[in-house]
Amino acid sequence: MSFEDRTLAPQARGREAAFALDEVFFSRTDSRGVILAGNTVFSRVSKFPLQEMLGAPHKLVRHPDMPRAVFQLMWDTIRNGDTVGAYVKNKASDGSYYWVFAVITPCEGGYLSARIKPSSPLLKTMQQEYARLRQAELNEGLDPKQSVDRLLARLREMGYATYSDFAGHALAEELVARDAGLHRPADERIVERRAMFATAERLVQETEALVQDFESMRTIPHNLRVIASRIEPAGGPVTVLSQNYSAMSREMSSWFEAHVWGKDSNFRAIKGTVTAAIFVEGLARILTECGHQLEQENPDAAATINITHEQGILKQLKGVQVEKAGSSLRDVRFEAARIQKACMTLHRHFMALTTTRVLCKIECARLGNVGESLNSIIDELGLFQDRISARLEEITRLSTALSAEDS
Repeated sequence: MSFEDRTLAPQARGREAAFALDEVFFSRTDSRGVILAGNTVFSRVSKFPLQEMLGAPHKLVRHPDMPRAVFQLMWDTIRNGDTVGAYVKNKASDGSYYWVFAVITPCEGGYLSARIKPSSPLLKTMQQEYARLRQAELNEGLDPKQSVDRLLARLREMGYATYSDFAGHALAEELVARDAGLHRPADERIVERRAMFATAERLVQETEALVQDFESMRTIPHNLRVIASRIEPAGGPVTVLSQNYSAMSREMSSWFEAHVWGKDSNFRAIKGTVTAAIFVEGLARILTECGHQLEQENPDAAATINITHEQGILKQLKGVQVEKAGSSLRDVRFEAARIQKACMTLHRHFMALTTTRVLCKIECARLGNVGESLNSIIDELGLFQDRISARLEEITRLSTALSAEDS
């Protein structure tokens, strides 16, 4: 019986297919998405005999409720040689459905997909998002690219800068929820990486706030110069000092932009770097479980696929992911060390700013009553400096913690 001729059992439609939380299944395809191998869990849950699935397109389990955007993103990513993760609703041969969190990675000759049963609260959120997006595709006639743009825009609204950030977060959530559901101890590496992400997120927030503080401070020396020009001769000491202060603060801000926060800085992507490490380590764990699952395959599966060969592929892919995780974490350590050095440099600059501000204060006192109007502005500069100094200390602390968490 062909897949097209298979009749869906009416009573199965809308029913969820059984899929245990501790089960992992995988399939391997060629570059076109034609199934070359799979395990018995995949066969049982999808209700297709394993022998029949071999040589068939993987889209035979695609559910019509799935937004086209998800598959477009998946194909775009893996064809680029990268790994991707996604929530996917699949359809079994009898019309029943099952949700998975799938991780897909390129392998020699094609792609390998490993799936676990999602159980975190994020699943419900994404089910709702998928339903809205799929309805928009149908009602508005969105093509795949338009649908992808809509999905990415929605993820940004949810706080994910890129799809990769979302996928890494989602995989970590699912692995933590899975361990809890199976009453297993929490995966220490996943817990550590999530803590790293929280630190990196706080570090980026503090750095963004520091940039805003620099911007806010720029107007104060200008106001100081304007008032000084009204109460002292042209080129007077307060005017000169305020000009020096303005020049030094601009230099600091420009240095920070060029060396730390510029558009080409890796520091801007530090959260994404941590997320990448989370994702590849999670994938390595799933690949390991896939290997263990293969060891338990029944004789029918052993007669259908070369289990030893598939285990070899899984082992090789795991090694690749472990190396990628190590590389990502080395990048995190490098960026954390770089921001510490940047903070030390800025602290030294601030010593010069403080000296200039004190000199301004002294000159205002020498002006007598007419200089009192400048004191409030100089005091405001002091408050800004205190705020920026405290911010630098917090950034230093966070970057130090990030390096420690990576050690």
